[in-house]
Amino acid sequence: MAVKVKKRPAEVAVFQIAPMIDVVFLLLIYFMVSSTLQKQEADIAFQLPGVAELDESLDLPDEQIIEIDNSGQVIVNESRYDAPGARLLVELTAMLTRFKQASVANRVDAVVTIAPSDTVPHQVIVRVMDACSRAGIDNVNFALGDDEG
Repeated sequence: MAVKVKKRPAEVAVFQIAPMIDVVFLLLIYFMVSSTLQKQEADIAFQLPGVAELDESLDLPDEQIIEIDNSGQVIVNESRYDAPGARLLVELTAMLTRFKQASVANRVDAVVTIAPSDTVPHQVIVRVMDACSRAGIDNVNFALGDDEG
């Protein structure tokens, strides 16, 4: 005996759009409610710093002029440093080191100008440059002779 099996007609899947629209609207409402609104930027009243005028001029130690006379004597601010024949200018190096530290503390570049006389030996000028190097000063300038007349 053979049993006949009736085949059911294949069901066609139908996509229901109405529940999908409901889900999209619920998600939209959820994200709108849970989001935070961005506050508008407020106008903050403040004044930028300007130029302040001083009654007295501020004298910062940003440049030292090292004079070398004919005998080889090193003079800074009318003070004599080391003997004219000294090989290592220890006193000058110590003063320039303090000058460099003060310039760093004031956030100013340390500048040294060497002003030798016309007849000073080059060896003395090199010793002064070595003292500047030992003190950590990189900005070294040279002054030219006097332009008088």
